[in-house]
Amino acid sequence: MKRETKAARIRVALVEDDAELRHLFKGWIQASAHLEWVGEFADAESAMRDLPNRAVDVVMVDINLPGSNGIECVRVLKTQMEATQFMMVTVYSDSELIFDALGAGAAGYLLKRSTRNELLAAIAEIASGGSPMSGGIARMITQSFRRQAPVVPAMDHLAPQEQRVLELMAQGFAHKEIAAEMGVANTTVGTYVRRIYDKFHVYTRAQAIAKYQGR
Repeated sequence: MKRETKAARIRVALVEDDAELRHLFKGWIQASAHLEWVGEFADAESAMRDLPNRAVDVVMVDINLPGSNGIECVRVLKTQMEATQFMMVTVYSDSELIFDALGAGAAGYLLKRSTRNELLAAIAEIASGGSPMSGGIARMITQSFRRQAPVVPAMDHLAPQEQRVLELMAQGFAHKEIAAEMGVANTTVGTYVRRIYDKFHVYTRAQAIAKYQGR
């Protein structure tokens, strides 16, 4: 009889100077059957020193940290942990900070007032190749993008698989649905999505679709 393979849990770490919030987030993650708590750091310096030596899938990072801030922390760690996804979890909704964080390598931006379910869903989304954003943040980025006059790249800049993924995204397919439609793993879809973002110089699904529709 063939045994079922147990799905690997998403390994999560947190960089946050608020001890009470660290305790809260740790409890949420440890109570989830799909997540694994890897560690917590009260400042950027200890995170930059220790995290590259750990196997981590998702790192949640506060912006306002003592010493180096969270944006610099992500900028440094991303160069050493290319496969790890970084998500800002902060009280700030300032557009300049948002773009600085995304430019440093963060793939998601969540406000601290998010609920437990919103946080856990965002971790799952970013681990599978998505770019979770709090609703107001996503709208702010999309509006800023629309005010620009971007150079729209030709679709032939994308590989055939990337073109197909983008077409399905524009039709409203979720990552899991795209994976099923194309007969590939969910993580493979995530890889295609990130390549699309890189080639289109965008940060979100909405921006990628906007460029696709305006081609």
